[in-house]
Amino acid sequence: MDAYKVLLGEILIQRKKITREQLDAALQAQKTKGGFIGEVLVGMGLLDERDIVVALVIQCGMPYIAVNKYTIDPAIVRLIPKEVAQKEKVIALDRIGDILSVVMMNPLTDDQKNHLETLTKCRIATFISTKAEIEEAIARNY
Repeated sequence: MDAYKVLLGEILIQRKKITREQLDAALQAQKTKGGFIGEVLVGMGLLDERDIVVALVIQCGMPYIAVNKYTIDPAIVRLIPKEVAQKEKVIALDRIGDILSVVMMNPLTDDQKNHLETLTKCRIATFISTKAEIEEAIARNY
């Protein structure tokens, strides 16, 4: 995917959710432990998942959906195998023609989107939700 003009950490600083020092500490921790910067910040107790989702919405312009509040057609859900949904923290929401709407934690990874397109034989339209909301929707729908 194209590089975004404003990095997630910068958005969080601009929104006064974290300080520059906290971002620097999180970036150091990320170098050691790996993972996405949002996950590191949440793991450090500096932010909650919703703060990260809001910053991602600002960064990439993709819509947020509280997927745990939706009733999803079981036939749509099954387009993504349960094991894949649990591992990748994704859930199918709706399908129109060959376009499958998928809710995911991190819609910025082309690898995940490409994998889902190959798996489902559909083009993927992505939406953002929190990990907890996706996990709740997976537990309720599979």
